[in-house]
Amino acid sequence: MKKSLLWSAGILGILLTACGGGTEQSATSTETSSAPATEAAAPDPKGIGEIKSVDLGTGIDASLADAGKAIVDMKCTACHQLNDKRLVGPGFQGVTNRRRPEWIMNMITNVDVMLEQDPTAQKLLEECLTRMPNQNLSQADARGILEFMRRNDEEKAGERDAAVK
Repeated sequence: MKKSLLWSAGILGILLTACGGGTEQSATSTETSSAPATEAAAPDPKGIGEIKSVDLGTGIDASLADAGKAIVDMKCTACHQLNDKRLVGPGFQGVTNRRRPEWIMNMITNVDVMLEQDPTAQKLLEECLTRMPNQNLSQADARGILEFMRRNDEEKAGERDAAVK
């Protein structure tokens, strides 16, 4: 009887420590990141990073989109789906209609800074609760992924590039 009471108290203590700490931390991070999000939301829809301008051209560059698909298949589909459903991270469908191409490429190539400083990226982190890993992709890789996302949006959402119109 004494042993089971001791075990129960120990398990209860562990559960309270584990559960209580996570809730408090989440509330703190939500409060901390929501204040800057309001202030910084309007200034730069292009995100934070080296990519300041992207020339999309008139149509979809098939070879660039194919190269981007190969990268997505290898590095992204474990966490992202090509539809609008969230897996670990948000689904890719419609992303070019919601985000500027510069923001998408900056998120791919400068993920750590984006998650620390960009209000939109911080909001996505709060929703998904999992930090996107830095895949160490080049700007050329990111451009291929963007082109693939444009093609995916055209095929699945019926529209692409609405964020730049």
